[in-house]
Amino acid sequence: MLIKAGFDIAFETHAPTPMLALLSVHPSRNRDLRTPQRIFAEPDIPTYNFIDPFGNVATRLTLPAGGARLRTEFLIEDGGMPDVRAPDVPVVPVPELPEAALPFLLASRYCETEKLMPLAWNLFGGISSARDRVEAVVDWVHRHIEFGYAHARSTRTAFEGFEERRGVCRDFAHLAVTLCRCVNLPARYCTGYLGDIGVPPVDAPMDFSAWFEVYVDGRWYTYDARHNAPRIGRIVMARGRDATDVAITTAFGPALLRRFDVTTEEVVAEAEPQILLKAA
Repeated sequence: MLIKAGFDIAFETHAPTPMLALLSVHPSRNRDLRTPQRIFAEPDIPTYNFIDPFGNVATRLTLPAGGARLRTEFLIEDGGMPDVRAPDVPVVPVPELPEAALPFLLASRYCETEKLMPLAWNLFGGISSARDRVEAVVDWVHRHIEFGYAHARSTRTAFEGFEERRGVCRDFAHLAVTLCRCVNLPARYCTGYLGDIGVPPVDAPMDFSAWFEVYVDGRWYTYDARHNAPRIGRIVMARGRDATDVAITTAFGPALLRRFDVTTEEVVAEAEPQILLKAA
């Protein structure tokens, strides 16, 4: 399956404003790219990339006075398979977890494990299967939070999402990540493209999406508490402890968002023309 994806984002500024952006496809998907994926800036300003501590491609730039436009468009190959469920195995004891997974058991800015620990153990602590435990978390979060674009708030934490019972995809992910960490399932926050591929289209502007990954039996598995169903066509851009680590853009000064268009759609090949031969 071939997917066309990209974005067109514009900012207005009154003075030169440094910015950090995580808008590139994650290196784990580089081999799937069928066209180059490069971020173009207008006006043409210097940008350079580096790999952040979580393995994401981060871009540094300085928006000039007046602002700038950032855009990209690319084609990427996808296997077209839905998210794979975690295996039905016991939860890995914490002493047996690799060191690389341990930071994803800890509290972070948006994931206050200490506030939700009693609730998590009461609801999910008695489930011995890692798969059943994470899927119970996902089911519960999906039922607990009401989705709505009008509910978006960039400062909402997992505990506030739990109390307010409303939010957008990042709030579903933060609450699920936090509850998983509380019951000793390492969980990390993800952001990227997720179009309406294989599902009925949603009558709303396309946006980037948030989901999470849980560590079970030696590898990471994708789960999505907002949709609560395996999806196809995810294109991960960045992974981290929570939205702090994978913010799409971070401006170090005033920068007003003037345009925000995201594209994610399957490229459907045209049928080969049929040639009809008449009998002699």
